[in-house]
Amino acid sequence: MGVKVCKFGGSSLADAGQFKKVRDIVLSDPDRRYVVPSAPGKRFAGDEKITDTLYKCFRLAQRNQPYEDEFERVIDRFTGIVADLGLDFDILPHLKEARALIGAGSPDYAASRGEYFSGLVLSRYLGWDFIDPAEILKFDRHGIYASEWSNELAAARLKEHEHAVIPGFYGSLPDGDVHTFSRGGSDITGAVIARAANAEIYENWTDVSGFLMADPRIVDNPKSIDVLTYKELRELSYMGATVLHEDSVFPVRKAGIPTHIMNTNRPGDPGTMIVVDDGDHRAPGTITGVAGHKNFTLISIEKAMMNSEIGFGRRVLQSLEDLGMSFEHLPTGIDTMSVIISDADLSQRREQIIERIEENTHPDTIEMTSGLALIATVGLGMVRTPGTAARLFNALARADVNVRMIDQGSSEFNIIVGVDACEFEDAIRAIYDEFVG
Repeated sequence: MGVKVCKFGGSSLADAGQFKKVRDIVLSDPDRRYVVPSAPGKRFAGDEKITDTLYKCFRLAQRNQPYEDEFERVIDRFTGIVADLGLDFDILPHLKEARALIGAGSPDYAASRGEYFSGLVLSRYLGWDFIDPAEILKFDRHGIYASEWSNELAAARLKEHEHAVIPGFYGSLPDGDVHTFSRGGSDITGAVIARAANAEIYENWTDVSGFLMADPRIVDNPKSIDVLTYKELRELSYMGATVLHEDSVFPVRKAGIPTHIMNTNRPGDPGTMIVVDDGDHRAPGTITGVAGHKNFTLISIEKAMMNSEIGFGRRVLQSLEDLGMSFEHLPTGIDTMSVIISDADLSQRREQIIERIEENTHPDTIEMTSGLALIATVGLGMVRTPGTAARLFNALARADVNVRMIDQGSSEFNIIVGVDACEFEDAIRAIYDEFVG
């Protein structure tokens, strides 16, 4: 086997007991050579993540208010973990140094210290080398991640270490200041390190045993997904599946490295393997999963002979761009063009967007419908399978769900429907029961 890179989330490192599980997992396989830890997460309901506490310390410091008492919670958390692990490691000087710098530092520096301290503790506990990602993961002066430069630096550094712990979530700007990734920070670091190590597998360890075919809050005991492609991950994560965001694994997707989602608390579970291509071995008509979101608004623009009016669609989209808004989908007809916008983006600008579209396109009518939910049914097994759409819509009809919008991508492995938000859960269950049972 080749090199494995392991990333462990905050729940996997919440306390000393979780650190012990991580060590057992890592040392059980000699191919696991590089580990990327997150900051400790919540230990119980009502607990606070270390990163949230650090952000709070920074905000207090910026208001010239005492933050030392708040930082004591960080000190107690890490010194407690070190003591419970029985480590001969004095972490207190590192904690005190960070406490002194938070007042004069940036929010990125403050937030990054959770991962930094986790990395220090885990490297001592494993007996492995420690690599500060600020030395190998670089952002340009505008805060844009420099992927190729970082890959070269990381690859060269990893060759110097047979085993190493590299904290997640942050790197550095050209001036050396700490800078964090914006979304899925530790997941991104793990993927970056896996690419730099030319890993055979990137293992992402969390508190769930991979992806489920539907939200367990809606469908009772949904089946797990053994294998899915990065394309399917993109669709499912975009529509609400929250185990792992596709953007955070782009480096390994680009390099063709599989990602294995696994459960720290149940390491024997098979988890979910995410691959570039599954060889199109899916059974005809099968789906990979169904996911969705509520809180969308449908704007329907009608104008006679719209299809022959050059530039009409561009002017509709220009109206959105002028107001700094993005769109989700564009279902269209001959004389009708619809734009779906998330309520969060629409916010207080409903009248503005109507006025701008009218000004730019002079439509016959504009109708705005709120309270829409979008549901994506995803699966490579749907491709070129006659009757898939019919099964889906028949299932919704039997559940007495009214379909307000239909959008099937050209890739043919994704059908999106819009339904009233009040029928969202019924629709999810109807689709799941039809295809999975």
